[in-house]
Amino acid sequence: MKKFTIEKDGFYLNGEPFRVLAGAIHYFRVPAEYWRDRLLKLKACGFNTVETYVAWNLHEMQEGVYDYSDMLDIEKFLDIAQELGLYAIVRPGPYICSEWDFGGLPWWLLKNDALQLRCMEENYIAAVDRFFDDFIPRIAKHQITEGGNIILVQVENEYGSYGDDSVYIRHLAKGLEERGINVPLFTSDGAEYQMLTGGTVPEIHKTANFGSRAKEQFERLREYQPDGPLMCTEFWNGWFDHWTEDHHSRDPEDAAKALDEILELGGSVSAYMFHGGTNFGYMNGANCYDFYEPTVSSYDDDAPVNEYGDPTEKYFKIRDVIAKYAPIPDVELPAPVKRMNYGEVKFTQSAKLFDVLDSLSTPVESVMPKTMEKLGQGYGYVLYKAQVRGPRDEQDVRLQEVHDRGYIYLDGKFVGIQYRNDDKPQCRVAIPKEGAELAVLVENMGRVNYGARLRDCKGITEGIGFGNNFVYHWQNYTLPFDDVSKVTFKDGVDAFDGSPVLLKGEFEINECCDTFVKLPTFKKGIIIVNGRVLSRHWEVGPQRSAYLPAPFLKKGKNEIVVFETEGFEKPVALLDSEPDIG
Repeated sequence: MKKFTIEKDGFYLNGEPFRVLAGAIHYFRVPAEYWRDRLLKLKACGFNTVETYVAWNLHEMQEGVYDYSDMLDIEKFLDIAQELGLYAIVRPGPYICSEWDFGGLPWWLLKNDALQLRCMEENYIAAVDRFFDDFIPRIAKHQITEGGNIILVQVENEYGSYGDDSVYIRHLAKGLEERGINVPLFTSDGAEYQMLTGGTVPEIHKTANFGSRAKEQFERLREYQPDGPLMCTEFWNGWFDHWTEDHHSRDPEDAAKALDEILELGGSVSAYMFHGGTNFGYMNGANCYDFYEPTVSSYDDDAPVNEYGDPTEKYFKIRDVIAKYAPIPDVELPAPVKRMNYGEVKFTQSAKLFDVLDSLSTPVESVMPKTMEKLGQGYGYVLYKAQVRGPRDEQDVRLQEVHDRGYIYLDGKFVGIQYRNDDKPQCRVAIPKEGAELAVLVENMGRVNYGARLRDCKGITEGIGFGNNFVYHWQNYTLPFDDVSKVTFKDGVDAFDGSPVLLKGEFEINECCDTFVKLPTFKKGIIIVNGRVLSRHWEVGPQRSAYLPAPFLKKGKNEIVVFETEGFEKPVALLDSEPDIG
């Protein structure tokens, strides 16, 4: 039986010293058809191990219903890695952070007001245990001790950045072991006193996450762990982007120098990210400290292998560093995945949301507007409609704790937007006669994935008011846009008049290749291709293209639908061979 152990002087594989040289590739961010390509590029760069998080929220999108198909087939991902001679590190959470919606926790946890996250609260623990009952045995059989390739399994993730419930950490560790995990367990935290104090327990191996100053970071780790192998589980060689910010990039030479310092000190490492991939659909997370900062759909992360799979300058700089400490395998880099400029796609049909609302959703009546989660909805948009009595003088329309972006309509006409970061109401209206219909469309722009504001319900979370008065008796419409085939589109596209609209176009192709959807004159909304929510779009950038991989296309006729909330000039999309992520 093969084994992997942690000794006082280092990691050992089958009794021999072993340095972990890992790179992060998240199976759920990469089309399954490309797993082999990306893993080959990992090996060709000199890495001996792949590291991945586990996205609980995708595996259990609906409570008690588990999915391991297509891009969620982690066992197939591990098998391919093993075929290529790569070991694996699995980080099953349950929380993963990762700039991923709700840090990988499933949205339906938020239906229960009594549930407390990431601690020994009974409702939360019951949900985690049920998921682990289903999931952990699936990876346990892939451990090196069972003939597979998993050498390390992480307990929780950066827990010291959130809390200090050691009973919780030990419960998770015991649960992993009782469900069959027998390779070494470890924790990872930022190398700060607060994080290491709250996130670690004496009996579990500790690692640190950082992007530079390895000597200083490892010295701090040594204060908590005097011996054993040093490891940086997340070497941040790049960084992610928020909407409205500039695109982040890190000089390849600087990243390579920081990696060299880790290896020169004898440390093991995992490059975060080696290949970032994409937050397809609605899966981007957000930060929320002083204000709300949603992450873009691209998770290129300025990684050594970019979003669409091409090695970058950083890739070769990192390979040169690794070559100083380990032999580079004689593996030929795969040819680049073919990209295609398919040209313009004209939107030839349209449907205004208010005209087709009943084909998309059945209203739920409530006295106060319900959050998205209370309506049984995870992602997308929610629309609230109510009658407001009049006449009324001009007053503020007050969206109390809107999460995240609210579009306000009076008698079907657009009157204003209130964003989560606005410190006061943004819209004043009068009702001159006996009454009017008030409608508010709210976009869920991604749940907070890190920090104290992790509990991030979506929609209207406290109420809607007209002036100082609350408005009661609402119709709530859930709008995940997961089945736009129900929509009856009309021929032609009218000029945008403030009403949210769905636009549909078709294009035919003879060969399926990677491409990038660009919407040069559109402002904000989502892109749906062949029925799959592909990406968000927002004119503020930095991202101005959406990666559309070949496996999401089909030979012959393809369909693209855009749901637009803020306007467009020309009803045209461009399918380009080059990305624009800022």
